[in-house]
Amino acid sequence: MTVVEVSACGKKIDPPDNKSLLPSKVFSLLIEGIAQNTTGSVFVPEGGGAPELSGSPTEKAILQWGVNLGMDFLSVRLDSVIIHAFPFNSEKKRGGVALKVSDSEVHVHWKGAAEIVLACCTSYIDTDDHVVPLDEEKLSSYKKAIEDMAVESLRCVAIAYRPYDAKSVPSVAAELENWQLPESDLILLAIVGIKDPCRPGVKDAVQLCTNAGVKVRMVTGDNLQTAKAIALECGILSSGTDATEPNIIEGKTFRTLTESQRLDIADKISVMGRSSPNDKLLLVQALRKRGHVVAVTGDGTNDAPALHEADIGLAMGIQGTEVAKESSDIIILDDNFSSVVKVVRWGRSVYANIQKFIQFQLTVNVAALIINVVAAVSVGNVPLNAVQLLWVNLIMDTLGALALATEPPTDHLMRRAPVGRREPLITNIMWRNLLIQASYQVTVLLILNFRGRDILNLQNDDKDHAFRVNNTLIFNAFVFCQVFNEFNARKPDEVNVFKGVTKNRLFMGIIGLEVVLQVIIIFFLGKFATTVRLSWKLWLVSIALGIISWPLAAIGKLIPVPEKPIAEFFTKKIRRERNSDDG
Repeated sequence: MTVVEVSACGKKIDPPDNKSLLPSKVFSLLIEGIAQNTTGSVFVPEGGGAPELSGSPTEKAILQWGVNLGMDFLSVRLDSVIIHAFPFNSEKKRGGVALKVSDSEVHVHWKGAAEIVLACCTSYIDTDDHVVPLDEEKLSSYKKAIEDMAVESLRCVAIAYRPYDAKSVPSVAAELENWQLPESDLILLAIVGIKDPCRPGVKDAVQLCTNAGVKVRMVTGDNLQTAKAIALECGILSSGTDATEPNIIEGKTFRTLTESQRLDIADKISVMGRSSPNDKLLLVQALRKRGHVVAVTGDGTNDAPALHEADIGLAMGIQGTEVAKESSDIIILDDNFSSVVKVVRWGRSVYANIQKFIQFQLTVNVAALIINVVAAVSVGNVPLNAVQLLWVNLIMDTLGALALATEPPTDHLMRRAPVGRREPLITNIMWRNLLIQASYQVTVLLILNFRGRDILNLQNDDKDHAFRVNNTLIFNAFVFCQVFNEFNARKPDEVNVFKGVTKNRLFMGIIGLEVVLQVIIIFFLGKFATTVRLSWKLWLVSIALGIISWPLAAIGKLIPVPEKPIAEFFTKKIRRERNSDDG
């Protein structure tokens, strides 16, 4: 942040660092106010070099301006003594200090939101170092200067002071501690416009959030004009026509509304200017009552209630206070809004990967259960024995989880609508895919179980050998169905299941490992797994049965599914039946 525009002595100071354009009295008072009325500091290295500044971004910008004007920070600090301070208050939007400059004189310096400090001023210092009353014409010109700065997305800060009789200052420590700094009849020294440039990539990040169904709202302490200009620059507002109530609203207007009125307009708000931390909290509460999942960013101690109230609190890692960090769920280490997009991206990726694994696991479970139960009930023998099911379970749980849960995030995830608070984990799309694959596997493998000897021309073979060949084929085909279905599980809602598959080396490695281990089981672990070696033709049959799951999945994804979750149909039916019974 940098001071790029200054209005003082009734005129624009251009360039703002030009000391010669400021009268000596205004210059000395400005330097005094900048150095003393601050929570920041300036450190000049002993060996020379650029001074190092500390404090908030706004404080550092004003201190840098003072340094550019020729301020000797340590020397100015030693010239007067702070006898009382009023730290910057987010409610009053200003902060002040009382300085003892001599035994008889005290200077009270104020700094804060331009229009608020200007409203407390009754005079200013002109170019001749004379204190002049602030008439309507000059007041209007200063207000116009503030508006012009705000339109250029500059943060406007006013610096003012007033002399005070040292005898009127409480002498008792207890009274001095509770002393209210005089904040009326101030003398305006300067209005500065601070450029708070958008970080590179912020506009793109806001657009990505919008495309992902995440509405970005800006809640700021800046005035409405500045907030509007920054929102347009960032892409939060698409055009100037959007900058009308209730899209853009002032904090005090929002807080004076009734709770029902706040609920009505909360969805429409895009920008809230001149807001207090409590306004931020009220907005979060209203949005949550409307059923939204709310994430809040914040860095100050006053942001803690809103961070705690939100579903997801995001604290700034660099500028954030410890209180803000403790109240949040996630800490953004680089203080960059673009990192919020990464949070959304990875959050959706983890959720989607869990869904992929559940779809894959349920397909295996349903198919294996139905095949064994039907076979056991009808003929008394199960085609998949305990050892074979343990191997299938290993594919399904351990290796399947590693393969599907480690899928990296994709751009496709950022084009999905957000998942609602009460939406089921297993979606209609997952049920469709599951039923298609499970039905196919159950049908094909039960046909092999009942008619396998005839289909494979094993009638002339030994009955026991034919039984073992048939069951080994069923086991081999079942495993290959799962191997090929893992590809389908990668993209539950996309036809092209191979997109980006080669980038996930772990997935490819696990698929290769499963195939190799299956070959070893069939060829070398026959006694252990109760299998026999298969001919190359039966291997091709097993692989072909597995590959069919790919075109089947592609065709299945063309079948539309209702948006309403299936569970709701059943719950509504149960409720109707209960109501009819009660009636």
